[in-house]
Amino acid sequence: MTGTAVSSNSGDIVFPPELVAFIDEWKVKPGSLIMILHKTQETFGFISRQAAEKLSRDTGIPLARIYGVITFYHFFKTTKPGKNRVSICLGTACYLKGGADLIEEARSLLSLQEGGVTEDGLFSIDPVRCVGCCGLAPVMVVGNDTYGKLTKDMLPGIIAKYQNA
Repeated sequence: MTGTAVSSNSGDIVFPPELVAFIDEWKVKPGSLIMILHKTQETFGFISRQAAEKLSRDTGIPLARIYGVITFYHFFKTTKPGKNRVSICLGTACYLKGGADLIEEARSLLSLQEGGVTEDGLFSIDPVRCVGCCGLAPVMVVGNDTYGKLTKDMLPGIIAKYQNA
């Protein structure tokens, strides 16, 4: 059944051949679930219910175990993120220097609730635990771009850069 469409209430999902080959290679290795989930999220941008169900069938891993891992690790997403994923650090240094205030301001600027995506699909905001740039605290990452030593008044200009791209 590997590589075929799987019917569900929300529609069909077909894994691309590269993902199918990856799953086939890794599913026989002990402790492979996280690698398979990373590759699935890399392929689709998130792990949908349909993808998790198909992974369960294709690997023989119980769906409850797959969801246990997806929901335990903050990295995995179960809803489609915005085109521009805004990650704001809440690690110790960033938190102490106003990371939580930056999240609140960014959500306000974009009219977003926690876990939401803007109506145009351009933005989603993810609080993260550490991006490894403690010396630049507080830090925000948009795609592959890192912004450090941020203040709330810097956010409108940064967000505008991605609205017009």
